[in-house]
Amino acid sequence: MTEPWNADTPQVMQLPSRRRIRGRGLRHDLPEGQTPTFAVHLTDHRPADPPWESVWVPWRDFWLPTDPAEAMTQLRLAYERAAGERVEICCGGGIGRTGTALSAICVFEGMNPREAVKWVRQNYHARAVEVPWQRRFIRQTFAACASGGGRAGQP
Repeated sequence: MTEPWNADTPQVMQLPSRRRIRGRGLRHDLPEGQTPTFAVHLTDHRPADPPWESVWVPWRDFWLPTDPAEAMTQLRLAYERAAGERVEICCGGGIGRTGTALSAICVFEGMNPREAVKWVRQNYHARAVEVPWQRRFIRQTFAACASGGGRAGQP
């Protein structure tokens, strides 16, 4: 198990389950201090490989992931790994796609889509989830959880 994110680390939000996940914009400098052990990059082009483990989810700015099912799989993996690792979710600016992904992760926590968006806007960034089709992706995540047996990490 890795030392968790410090609670005062910028852009780190603590979920109700006590997992901590950092959201970040790749266009901004890497914050000082702790580094992730695992990152999910939500970008339209494959980013440079960081010195920690990462996955790339093809996702154009202001749009949806190219493969929504694969995106949900990678976000579920990030959620599960956040229980014992420093996980980072990032896109270009760190607001829309990152906020959408963080909202989907909140669905894994058991929140409904509306609660998830509201929670992320209060605890991460006020403009998270920028367009209606990103909210649709969160609803799709909720439907997939409901049909697949519930929250992440549950059988």
